[in-house]
Formats: sequence, C-alpha cells, structure tokens
Amino acid sequence: MGCRRTDCLAKPLSGLFEKLGSLVGSCPFYFFVIPLILSAALGGGFTFLKDREDNDFERQFTPRKGPSKATRAFVRENFPYNDSMFSEDRLYDKSNFASVIAVSTNSSNILTNPAFAEILRLNNKILNIIVHNGSLGFSELCAKANGECVSNILLEIISANATSITFPVHRHRSSSVFLGSVLGGVITDVNSSVMSAQAVKLIYYLDNKENSADASKLWLRGFQKLLSDETDCKHIDVSYYTSKSRQDEIDSHTTDGIPLFLITYACAITLSVISCLRLDNVRNKVWVAVFGVLSSGLAIVSSFGLLLYIGVPFVITVANSPFLILGIGLNNMFIMVSDWQHTNVKDPVPKRMAHSYKEAIMSITITTLTDVFKFSIGVTSDFPSVQSFCLYTSVSIIFCYVYTITFFGAFLALNGRREASNRHWLTCMKIPSDNAGHHSQIYNICCVGGDYDKNTGAEKKKTIIFFKDYYGPFLIKPCVKGVVIFLYVVYLATSIYGCFQVGLQQGIELYDLAADNSPVTRFNLKDSQYFSDYGPSVMVMVGEEFQYWNKTKRHQLQRCIEDFKKLHFVDEHVYTSWLDAYLSYGQETHLNLDDKDVFLTNLTTFFDLFPLFKQDLNLTRDAIYASRFFVQTVDIANASMEIYMFTGLKTTAGRCSAASLLVYNPIFIFYDQHAVVVKSMIKNVGVITAVMLVVSLLLIPNPLCSLWVTCSIGSVTAGVTGFMALWDISLDSISMIIFTICIGFTVDCSAHVAYAFVSSKRTSRDDKVVDALSSLGYPILQGALSTILGVSVLARSEFHTFRTFFQIFFLVMFIGVLHGLIFIPVILTLCTCRSDGDESKDKSVKISKL
Repeated sequence: MGCRRTDCLAKPLSGLFEKLGSLVGSCPFYFFVIPLILSAALGGGFTFLKDREDNDFERQFTPRKGPSKATRAFVRENFPYNDSMFSEDRLYDKSNFASVIAVSTNSSNILTNPAFAEILRLNNKILNIIVHNGSLGFSELCAKANGECVSNILLEIISANATSITFPVHRHRSSSVFLGSVLGGVITDVNSSVMSAQAVKLIYYLDNKENSADASKLWLRGFQKLLSDETDCKHIDVSYYTSKSRQDEIDSHTTDGIPLFLITYACAITLSVISCLRLDNVRNKVWVAVFGVLSSGLAIVSSFGLLLYIGVPFVITVANSPFLILGIGLNNMFIMVSDWQHTNVKDPVPKRMAHSYKEAIMSITITTLTDVFKFSIGVTSDFPSVQSFCLYTSVSIIFCYVYTITFFGAFLALNGRREASNRHWLTCMKIPSDNAGHHSQIYNICCVGGDYDKNTGAEKKKTIIFFKDYYGPFLIKPCVKGVVIFLYVVYLATSIYGCFQVGLQQGIELYDLAADNSPVTRFNLKDSQYFSDYGPSVMVMVGEEFQYWNKTKRHQLQRCIEDFKKLHFVDEHVYTSWLDAYLSYGQETHLNLDDKDVFLTNLTTFFDLFPLFKQDLNLTRDAIYASRFFVQTVDIANASMEIYMFTGLKTTAGRCSAASLLVYNPIFIFYDQHAVVVKSMIKNVGVITAVMLVVSLLLIPNPLCSLWVTCSIGSVTAGVTGFMALWDISLDSISMIIFTICIGFTVDCSAHVAYAFVSSKRTSRDDKVVDALSSLGYPILQGALSTILGVSVLARSEFHTFRTFFQIFFLVMFIGVLHGLIFIPVILTLCTCRSDGDESKDKSVKISKL
C-alpha cells in the first residue's frame, strides 16, 4: 500500500509558479529591467560601508552575555584602577602597549654581547620616539607607578646581574620580580640560576587617559614604523606587536576579501560559461550562464546596500556571505536551465517558461525557505558577528531567490525568443538549422544551428544521456546498491572515528585572525614558541563580604586557595596574596590579627609599606566586601590548553564552600566562546534539521522522502565534523559560522533529488531514481564543481579565515554531492513507500505464478 501524500502546499504552489512562468515569458522586459533599477538604487548603500564597519574583536567575536564580562564588571566596581600605581597583573581591561620579542639569531645566549647590546640600542630608540612635533615622548605617555614610568626592569636586572639571575622569580631591590613572561628559552642550573636564554620580551605600557589617547595612537604608529624599518639588528631577530595591531589585521580582512571575491566571480563566470557551452550555435547557453552569475551579483549588491542603508553593522564574517550566495545562485541557475532544456522547443516561450517554473522553482523554493528560516534563527545568536552574518545572508538569499525568478527568468525567456527565431548566440542573426551542402565545413560549424531531439521535441543533451542511459541504470543494480551501502557504512565509521578518536580541536589562536606574513602572526608564533611555559596571571577573587580576622573561616579560605595552587597548570611557587603578606607583617610586628579591630586598624600602615596591595581590597568602613589573590598558570601552549585551564579554574572556584570565588583575567573574555560555540553549533544543526523536516513535509509530497532528506543533514554533519578533525580544523566562533552555513547549503543536493524522485511520473522506484538523476544529476554536478572551483582561490588567501571557509565548504559540497548523487538515490530505492507501479508489479508476478 502506498504512502499518504503530504502535498497540501506543493500543488497550489506549483500552479502559482506555472502562471508566474507564463507571465515572465510573456512580459520579460519588465522583469528584467526592474531588478536592474532596484539594484542601482540599493547599491548606493555601499557609500556607508566605512561608517558601518564594526570589527571590534571583543564586541563581535565574544558572547554578548559571556560570564567573564559580568566578572569584569565586578572587578571594575570593586577594584578600580589607580593610575598612579600601574600593575600589569591588576589590569581588568585591555590597555595601550607595545611589545618586542628579540630572539638570538644563532641560538646563542641572548643575555651576552653582542645580542644584548643590540637589545639595549633598540630599547633606547623606542624610548626616544616622539610625537606632537617633538613635545611628547614615552616618558610623558607611559603608565606610571610611584611617579615613574613602568620600565622593562629585566634590562636593568640583566645589566646588573648577568651571571646571577634566578628564574622564574628573581629578587631585585628587596622585591620579587617574575621573569617567566619576559625571558624565554631559558636553561637553568640546579639552583634555578639562569645559564642562558634565547629570547627576551620587552613591553612598553602607555596610560589609558582620554586626554592622551590621540597622542598614544601616534606613538604606537611611530613604534610600528620604527620596528618595520629596523635593519641594524644583526644578532637578534625582532618581532613586534601593539595593542592596535590585532584590530588593524581584522580590519584588513575586508580589503583582502574584495579581490578574492572578484577573482571568485571571474572564475565562476568562466566555469559556468564552459559548462553551458553548446556546439549548436542556437542552443548555446553562454549568455544564460553570464547573466545567471550576474543575478547572484545583483542580489548581493541589493541586499548589502539595503542593510547598509538602514545601519546594520558590517562585520568581517559578512565577507564570507557573497561566496555562499554565489553557490546558491549557480545551483538555482543550473536547475532552471536543466528544466528549460526538458521543454519542447516548438512550444511558445510562455508555455516553455510555465513548464520550467512549475518544475524548477518548486525545488528552489524548498531550499530557499530552509536557508532563510535557518539564518533568521541565527540572528538570535550569542555572537554579534554571527547575528550580522545571518542577517546579511538571509536578506541576500531572499534577493537571490527573487532575482532568479525575475531577472534571470526574464533573460531565459529573452534567450528563448532568440532560440525560437533560430538566431545565432553571438550575432543574433537568423541562421539555417540544417547543414547546406554548397557551404564550407567552417560555415556549417559557425553559422548553422537549432537542432533538437525529434522524438521528444526537447534539446539534445549528451550529459543527460550519461545520467539516464549509463549512470542511473548502473546505480540501481542490486550489486551496486550493496557496494554503495557498504561504502556508506565505511564513510560513517570514518566520520565517527574522526569525531571521537582524533577529536575536534576547539579554540581560536589569536594569530589565526592575521595574515600569515604579518607582524602580528610572527610575534604570536614567537610568543608561543618561547613564552608558553607561563600563561596568564589569574585573579582569584572573594566575591562577597568575608571575615578575614576569623581564624576558622580564614583557614577555610586559605585551603580553597591551596586547591588552586595544586592544579597542575598552576605554579604553586609563584603566588601573590595580600592576606599572606599581611599575616607575615602581623607576625613580625606582634599583632593579634584574629581580632577584628586590630586587623582593620593596621591595614592602613600595611598599605603604606606595600601600596600595590591596597588595590586588592574593597574596604568600606569596617567591612571587606571583596578581595583578590593571584596565581600563575603554566604550560598554556595552545587553545586546547586554554580551554582546559579555564574550565579547571572555574571548577575549582565552584568547589570552595568557604566563600563565593571568582576567577578572572582580561583574556578570559575571549575564552567564554569555548563554552558557547559547541552548544551553538548543536542548536543550529538542530534548528536546520527541524526546519528542513517541516518544509519538506509541506512541499515534498512523500513523508518518507522528507524524512530521508532530513536525516541526510545528520549524516553530512557527522561526516563534515569527522573530516574536520582529520583535516586538523579547529572549532571556534569563525569556523562555527562557516560550518553552520555550509551544512544548511548541502541539504540542497538531497532535497532537489528527493523532490524530483517524488515528482517523477515513472512507476517503479528504480525508474524514478533514474528519472530524477537524468533531470538533476548534471545541474547538481555543475553547481558543485563550479562553486568549488570558484572558491578554490580562497585556499591561497593569506588569511586563515578564508582558508578555513574553503576547507569546510569543500568538505560540505563534496560530501553533499556524494549524498545527493549516490547515497540518497540508493536509499530512496530501498527505503521509501512502495509506489503503485511497484505494487502492480508484485500483483502481476503473483498472478503469473498462479
């Protein structure tokens, strides 16, 4: 017994599209010109592009409501900056600074001459950078402590004690100085004395006062110019970085994407033209291919211009959207052309357009609806960059759909009129349809055309013959089906192995946002190579009022702090605590700090001796409402270790029963994405699946086919995720965006084949599959190959973002085509509702046996 059909919307929509096709075929001029005028008007929005650009890394690429942002607000409220007592560890926000990493060129000891002498000369040049017509230098713009610039004390230590430096903590001027973050490639003896080092990091902090912000920017530019022009260093390799460098690199993504986009479009036009070339001078579809690509370009201009007009931020992630729209537009174009070629060439153009729209636009509508719904839901993402991307892409897909059925459809109709009057594809002059014996062979090749299949009345299509007469019948053989099912099992097993055995790496390396050969990338690679032994210094904060004079409670709190020091990624010997220092002070001065009054009264004297510790308490009247301690992390070599460290610190803080503890470092703002990105990806895939199921049930008149199309999303997701791990692609906020958009895109192949399968008038399931492949096999292959080859230019980009887009896009398109042309057709022959033809076959077999 056959399945109940669920085409409650398919039939009326097909009829509506049939009428629309007839209208476009009758009046193509209006449908062709209006989109051009609309695109020209909306394209004016690009004049606002510079004003709408918003690539602030924190605002766009971190969760809007990340927990660390709430923690930062707590730090800002309870531990405000003291501009006169600068402390790097006590920063709660990004600061203005410049940094240099010097590495010895021949792996020699950088602490000895001539390498160290070059470092001193370079340091003097940096300190002598002046701006504002020579009126302001580093000494006027620097961050200060006790009225003096915060200098690179490492240089002073090396100059004074080159042979007796202890690492990672060194005593200098009766205070401890942590050298783990500024001295790299260190070799020590048994007494922790430095024997040699390969790298030195110098940091130049500037103040954050608003009245000197412009001067600080000028100084940082002067710093960049000095270092980029530096040629005097023969014994050290110098890398540099400023607090503005990363933002500059992110901003440059937009300008880098423009030439890539133009090259991609040129490739797409070329490949589309080649795939639409015909030897017949009348049936040639060269101009159809050109205007099909142009239709996608107009959609991008119109959608982007409209959103720029109304003030939607333009984020770097949006630069990936045109490549996606190009792929969708090409796919739509090839399907439209394929259905046009199935029509009778002798029918009038309106009738041919009506038939093409009835078959093609219905299939295109299914994929468009799922894409629009999916990206519309993405607007609710926690990442503003994802929100902007989804909004731009949703509107672009709508324009792409509208322009496909208007602008491109109108040109297809105009081209149909040319074919109907048997005019040459290039000169538009009428030519004979049959070879003339009295003309030369060259004339017959260049000036004769208009042939068609006399049996069907449709155009001759050699590629369709391949899918109809060779590939389709081969695929439905029982032994071939068995091989396909076996290969599908191998595919799933490999995907699962990649997901669970290899493991998908999470996290984004900051240098991935910069060009490969940029100063930012070189600096970060050197930093990771020589200074990853010690990670960020982390604030451990008591987030509530606490009685530090209560001995029992104090011991409980100290045990919680000891738990942090026992973590294997924390150095238990590098630790800063105002409480421990105060208890030692009380012991030396014979104070009873278990008494509340004594504890609070003597804090003032203690802070006079150790002024930095005053910034570690929120002391109001006779209560301490918040305080903080510092632990030093170690061995944070990559993004995976960052996630592990971040999770471990928060878990340890949550286990403390003595008080409510918080952990914070400014870099944690960016770590918040790790907790959100996987959840967001799972949610997005779930939404895509649900939307695809609903739309399929409404528009594909067979519930089991709808189910298999929906299941293909999970299958492709597993495959892409597994092969991402095998290809060493990390999962971060940027790759999550790319992954989500591509996963939604790949459903198109399966949906088109399933709809063609159900719409086929053939009787048996095998014949339906062959019919579906003969109709859509070639356009699916055309769209996939043209798009992949078009975006392949991104593989050569200097930016990791664009290369990641190509890698994921290639995986999705390749796996999607495998499902659309191999796996799904075989599954449809085995696991769909039995058609009437199948049932009648069974009945005839039973009768013959009887």
